[in-house]
Amino acid sequence: MSEITNLKKIPEYQEKSIISRILLKNPGGNITCFAFGEGESLSEHTTPYDAFILCVEGEAEIKIAEEFYRLKENETIILPANIPHAVKAISNFKMLLVMIKSEKK
Repeated sequence: MSEITNLKKIPEYQEKSIISRILLKNPGGNITCFAFGEGESLSEHTTPYDAFILCVEGEAEIKIAEEFYRLKENETIILPANIPHAVKAISNFKMLLVMIKSEKK
């Protein structure tokens, strides 16, 4: 069922927490909205999927391999598959994460 979603309203921030809400999940990938409290972070990790981040509001530092990027509202960045990456909220930060799964050959 289709519905209109306001990404600035969901999920709501919680102090000292990272909250997520899955908007779409299927075998081809998923779309999740995250709300990071200021200073919260996802430690460095890898995934076997390409990912796309859209900053909905706030600001974050994104680390990909050994490079650091500062992501602000309405900006995007791609996280390549199998490359270490991390996210740290500089302020309260909301992002839309789109993960694309590829078919195995």
